[in-house]
Amino acid sequence: METDVKPIHVLWINAGLSCDGDSVALTAATQPSIEEIVLGALPGLPKIQVHWPLIDFECGPDQGADTFIEWFHKADRGELEPFVLVVEGSIPNEAIKREGYWCGFGNNPATGQPMTTSEWLDRLAPKALAVVAAGTCATYGGIHAMEGNPTGAMGVPDYLGWDWKSPAGIPIVCIPGCPTHPDNFSETLLYLLYQAAGQAPMIPLDDKLRPQWLFGSTVHEGCDRAGYYEQGEFADAYDSPTCLVKLGCWGPVVKCNVPKRGWINGVGGCPNVGGICIACTMPGFPDKFMPFMDEPPGAHVSAMGSKAYGSVVRKLRDFTIKTVDQEPRWREKGKQLHTGYQPSWQ
Repeated sequence: METDVKPIHVLWINAGLSCDGDSVALTAATQPSIEEIVLGALPGLPKIQVHWPLIDFECGPDQGADTFIEWFHKADRGELEPFVLVVEGSIPNEAIKREGYWCGFGNNPATGQPMTTSEWLDRLAPKALAVVAAGTCATYGGIHAMEGNPTGAMGVPDYLGWDWKSPAGIPIVCIPGCPTHPDNFSETLLYLLYQAAGQAPMIPLDDKLRPQWLFGSTVHEGCDRAGYYEQGEFADAYDSPTCLVKLGCWGPVVKCNVPKRGWINGVGGCPNVGGICIACTMPGFPDKFMPFMDEPPGAHVSAMGSKAYGSVVRKLRDFTIKTVDQEPRWREKGKQLHTGYQPSWQ
């Protein structure tokens, strides 16, 4: 006999300061795809209802937009538990001006006035099963939070507090990237849904609230070009297959799995296609990594050291290659056996 199981709702607010690039990126996810999550096509996955402006069909003149935004008002009234709140875009500081607002999401039914993104966070975060920050703007502020910005923009952890936890005891889950890697996001969301269903332990996060299994290694450690760095071979043009550090790549110090994972179905990813890493998954992005395309601080010294020992490494390897890049001498035709085997028939 089937029982009525309450679905887990996913409420996606893309009304922070954002370009919607993270929403667009997620449409390319394959491991798992957004379709597999929404349709419940994975074993053990609880029933899901996604309220996301990019795919929601509730639009049109007859209670279209009102019907969509009503899901968020239901969550505010406590009528939609459990739900996961996804935030896309940085959060501006609405307290630094006397009038107007920086960004909003729908209207307040009681007043007819726009509701700011920060007000939605104030209302929904305390009721959410988990809060997920999608993309670097939502996680750490990103482009909109760089020095000189007029909005006082910040990431969700800056707004709610880095020690904030949901009623279920789950910290803010940050999935940075500009945009976020599609599979990194879909895999993390899937983990949280399995956790909500009691089929996974507490999600393991690092001290910057990133999933440890995705952001535990640097770009350099997963990059196909890393061996050239060790050998002191550096590119002076983007069409070179060698290490891109001297062209401005921050890969040796950036926590990101894109070179190893690729972008879609294992294909692509910044250094894999000749692009430098500009550190878009890091909390200090972009200010601490500018100007882009310039050799990072310290790279000159490390590159000089790499060139010095790399030349020795290359010579030793060349010598070894000459000895191992040929067959053993006993592989030959003839009536004599030269392998060292002592035949019993003689």
